[in-house]
Amino acid sequence: MTNSKKYPKTNANANANANANANANANAKTISAKILGISQADLPNSIIEIITTLTKAGFEAYVVGGGVRDILLGQNPKDFDAVTNAKPHEVKDVFGKRCRIIGRRFELAHVFSGRDMIEVATFRAPPKGDAHTTEDGMLMRDNVWGDINQDFARRDFSVNALYYQPLKGEIKDFCGAIDDIQSKTLKLLGHASVRVEEDPVRLLRALRFKAKLGFEFDDELAKQFNNKNWALLEQVSPHRLYDETQKMFIGGYIVPLLPLLFEYQAIEQLMVYPPNAPTALLKQVAMNTDKRIASGKSINPAFFYAALLWENYLYQLNKFKKQGHHFTHAQEKAASKVIDRQRLKTAIPRFAEQFIKDIWLLQPRLANPKHKQILTISEHARFRAGFDFLLLREMAGEDDIAFSEPTNGMGVWWQTFQTMNDREQRHAIDQLTNQERRSSKHRRQRLQSYDMDDPSDRMATDTFANHQLHTGLHIDEQSNTQTNTNRHAEHNHRQKEKAQLQQLSLSEQTLSEQAQKKQPSPLFTVLTSDATQETPKQPTIKKQNKQQQKSTQNISQHHKTKDAVQNTVQDTVQDTVQNTTRNAVPDAVIPLTPSQAKNELSHYLPIPNQRRHKKMSSMT
Repeated sequence: MTNSKKYPKTNANANANANANANANANAKTISAKILGISQADLPNSIIEIITTLTKAGFEAYVVGGGVRDILLGQNPKDFDAVTNAKPHEVKDVFGKRCRIIGRRFELAHVFSGRDMIEVATFRAPPKGDAHTTEDGMLMRDNVWGDINQDFARRDFSVNALYYQPLKGEIKDFCGAIDDIQSKTLKLLGHASVRVEEDPVRLLRALRFKAKLGFEFDDELAKQFNNKNWALLEQVSPHRLYDETQKMFIGGYIVPLLPLLFEYQAIEQLMVYPPNAPTALLKQVAMNTDKRIASGKSINPAFFYAALLWENYLYQLNKFKKQGHHFTHAQEKAASKVIDRQRLKTAIPRFAEQFIKDIWLLQPRLANPKHKQILTISEHARFRAGFDFLLLREMAGEDDIAFSEPTNGMGVWWQTFQTMNDREQRHAIDQLTNQERRSSKHRRQRLQSYDMDDPSDRMATDTFANHQLHTGLHIDEQSNTQTNTNRHAEHNHRQKEKAQLQQLSLSEQTLSEQAQKKQPSPLFTVLTSDATQETPKQPTIKKQNKQQQKSTQNISQHHKTKDAVQNTVQDTVQDTVQNTTRNAVPDAVIPLTPSQAKNELSHYLPIPNQRRHKKMSSMT
């Protein structure tokens, strides 16, 4: 957001070069900070305290660089830098234990004020002779002390060359920097080609400022993005390049910066095997990174490196798998090889290297988790980073990345899993395991039913299996309730059938000895094999059972003289039948034809009254 303040025009020299002299001070214009709308209230107490302490010690001190620029643009600067004519050891004497000297090529003082750390630099002068430069003009040592006029000439971009003295309320503009801020123009001080030769990292800084500020390059700066100048980066330390890439990735503007890296061919200088264009995963990670920074969340620059090198890792992994290496071993070798090659460009620290490896190695474990390893994976030190990477892969899709592996929709599953309590997590794990078993069974069945010599059938089977593997990701209480209800109804049905069969069998045992000899086959034949099929429900059993019971009662009236013998036989047979019926599992019920049933029932029908009367008379 650009501040709408109106800045006074300046007539300063906009093309100051690296050999600026004392006349530069004559061209400097001192502007009241109040006119520009700047006050001490815009600065943190830490930078004001350091400026005040150095001033009281008899030194010059100013707020310089991007902090002043961002205030004029209406932005909230994240840090402020100070510059003084005090040498590093003199700064150390002023602040004592609060000061720490760092750097060799470019010596600086880090001063701590409360929880803040302020970088305090000493005024620089142009290099003296060839002792401080290479044959290409690159600065090897930049510890030549000077005054504010010489220090201004040593600055890279005009918009970073404003000097603010908060105690006096003054801003010094040597090169029309305020005008460049108003016109949103980014240009190098002095001769652009010379400044790039001095430090080719300024090309990367130019891209970073263009993405952050939305400024446009002037004509001279735009011409410097050529192969000759890019080749100069090979002479830059990999450690310094890594520091510069960190500023790129954690600045909160990686989304607009990413296409610039490809457009101006900077990505080729930062990677051994760069992609031709930003992948969907890189774009998704860039958006997520900027959102986290905007919301005040912490990020790790190595996370973006994991996305940047992901395609290279997959290529090497596929290569080692084809060579016959075990998958775990192939993972380790592929990750180590990619990082070792990347170290030639940017020296990634050891802890960052392990961070990147853990993210890569976790991906197949997260996409295809085993039942017993789910809780262990969730407690992994890099689980959160690995899960974020998996979820971003899922959101972006990886159709534009060769040798990519499917995520199986597990990014959403893990996201839901983290919100559950312990009981719900155990239930989710069991449900996922059941889905895996059903999918494995179904996959085996399809492999048996399809001709797998056909590649289309094989592909269709694998696709269906992957879909079935992770369809039941959430807990469905309704389905569990329905299952329990069905089981209960089935149990009651089996109990009723069992009771009916027992009654039918016991009714047959109430006959006399003579009747038993003439006893026909039962209406239903019960098979007692080892099969476990359910017996279908027979609606006519009860009716037939009642008829049999009635017949049995009539017949038993004619055999009262043999009650003792019959009771003994009945008890014995009844015990045997109950034991047999209890242990038997009905396989099937074979119904008789109507004619057969009529003949069999005739043995149990009562004697007609007429015939019974005649028979009784004859007996008398």
